[in-house]
Amino acid sequence: MTANAAHYDVIRKPIITEKSTMASENGAVVFEVAMDANKPQIKQAVEELFGVKVKAVNTTITKGKQKRFRGQMGRRKDVKKAYVTLEEGNTIDVSTGL
Repeated sequence: MTANAAHYDVIRKPIITEKSTMASENGAVVFEVAMDANKPQIKQAVEELFGVKVKAVNTTITKGKQKRFRGQMGRRKDVKKAYVTLEEGNTIDVSTGL
């Protein structure tokens, strides 16, 4: 497996919500990442995939909710998010896709 493919395994997709849009005004971008990814891996993946300098990485794990699927109780998956703060002058346009 190439190094580039490994980076795509770490970073799953950008998260575009009202909260992440507010964070982007302060130079942060929000990504859904693999549950076993750590902060140095996330930093390296973002820097190599997008060609930007990363200042800091904050992570959070959102537990999946209990929901009903066709009358049966089910559970949504847990999600790990990374709030990636970029150095001054660096930007990532997440609306174009990876």
